[in-house]
Amino acid sequence: MLPRIGALLWALLELVPPLGAGAADGKARGCGEVRQAYGAKGFSLANSPYQEIAGEHLRICPQEYTCCTSEMEDKLSQQSKLEFENFVDETSHFVRTTFVSRHKKFDEFFRELLENAERSLNDMFVRTYGMLYMQNSEVFQELFIELKRYYTGGNVNLEEMLNDFWARLLERMFQLINPQYHFSEDYLECVSKYTDQLKPFGDVPRKLKVQVTRAFIAARTFVQGLTVGREVANRVSKVSPTPGCIRALMKMLYCPYCRGLPTVKPCDNYCLNVMKGCLANQADLDTEWNLFIDAMLLVAERLEGPFNIESVMDPIDVKISEAIMNMQENSMQVSAKVFQGCGQPKPAPGLRSSRSIPDNFHNRFRPYNPEERPTTAAGTSLDRLRTIWRTMQHGVIDIKEKLKLSKKFWSGLPYTICKEESVTAGPLNEEDCWNGHTKAKYLPEIMNDGLTNQINNPEVDVDITRPDTYIRQQIMALRVMTNKLRNAYNGNDVNFQDTSDETSGSGSGSGCTDDICPTEFEFITTEAPLVDSDRREVDSSASRSTRPAFTWFVICLALLLQRQCR
Repeated sequence: MLPRIGALLWALLELVPPLGAGAADGKARGCGEVRQAYGAKGFSLANSPYQEIAGEHLRICPQEYTCCTSEMEDKLSQQSKLEFENFVDETSHFVRTTFVSRHKKFDEFFRELLENAERSLNDMFVRTYGMLYMQNSEVFQELFIELKRYYTGGNVNLEEMLNDFWARLLERMFQLINPQYHFSEDYLECVSKYTDQLKPFGDVPRKLKVQVTRAFIAARTFVQGLTVGREVANRVSKVSPTPGCIRALMKMLYCPYCRGLPTVKPCDNYCLNVMKGCLANQADLDTEWNLFIDAMLLVAERLEGPFNIESVMDPIDVKISEAIMNMQENSMQVSAKVFQGCGQPKPAPGLRSSRSIPDNFHNRFRPYNPEERPTTAAGTSLDRLRTIWRTMQHGVIDIKEKLKLSKKFWSGLPYTICKEESVTAGPLNEEDCWNGHTKAKYLPEIMNDGLTNQINNPEVDVDITRPDTYIRQQIMALRVMTNKLRNAYNGNDVNFQDTSDETSGSGSGSGCTDDICPTEFEFITTEAPLVDSDRREVDSSASRSTRPAFTWFVICLALLLQRQCR
């Protein structure tokens, strides 16, 4: 019973000003303004004194006559922590929303682009090649499945995947142009080995491989970069303040309340030192963040120009159709060369005709007229997609500007917060502001940015020997992503999930030499040989053959009939 009475008496004494506890004129100062400001924060006024009391109980604010009880100091300390977190959250809102909104737009565009390209190819090939395409459509479906899997982060080697596509297409077409023969799996595997040597599809595979790998590497890496930027900004902006930071925030924001000066705001330079101490680890993110932004800007330039994925995917159906036309025109040379290298295949069972190519083959595999491109729903969709892409090009310009604005964001965060009128007194009131002790000018010098520079911070107790591990993880994430973006800029791919070696990449390349790509689509690999030289090579090989002359004559006659049947 006695302890309870003692506690009650102590609480009452806190509310009554002690003798002599007044200003210089001998009168105790009232706490009316403080009570009003304290109540406006949503706190109960039940234990808020009406006049100043002795301040020996204070743990953070100056232990002089005060308008704060211990409970008030604790509550205002928690309030200062919440307000600081809100300051950081609101100030970083621009950066976070930039990455969130742009990631959503770019990702939706790239996905829709792939869907429309696949739909366009299917519609055009059904119209152009009919049943021959429909019976072999899984070859093309698999191409788009792998392209989508690559874009969404799958472990796909673009060059190998495209090589496999052309090899499979060669196998299918070789059987179509030589239906009088039966081909085993081993024979078809031998046929596919001649893809690079014979160039049955002309120069289309080489050019398309360079274009597709560059464009998809840039597109995927750019969207991945937007994801990383979003995640880093979200995580760093949510880092909790340290106990030393919370004490400094309380002293800066609410010790004026306890001193009976609730309307006096902190001095600008005082605020800067507190924020630099509280955000020291975030400032250390700045170097890697700036490098990351620079790399994002470089890839954005690629998306505007030579690595424009829309310019690759929109006409991909026409390019593949062109390759099929090349195969048709070179069918005699290709067949002769394959027969020479892989051996004479066995005749197909039940063959009733000596003609090697079905009647409808050349009727369906005819030169493609661009004017015949679908103008129905698919055509409308493509027109809409071009409109979207024009919007996206403006979007690239827009995000480049916003990315530039986000450079030096983390080291500039203290300055951004401290220039808010709601936080500080402003530069014009440097004599009439709270300096941590009283209303007067703040004299200490401003600290430099970063953790190590806070060793002598007069306002925040910072342990410079213990960097924030969470922030260090974000720095590493930015470093890894920057490396991938630089590779993408040069047309090289890096396995996105492989972070064990940041300086060496695996995956698809661009066909560029010395890891440097030209600024336009300058195809720098060896050009395909001319058809005439191929024919001379076939004729030369034929002359060296050991087959009987009569047998060779029959083969040549069959090949001539193929050309006439077209």
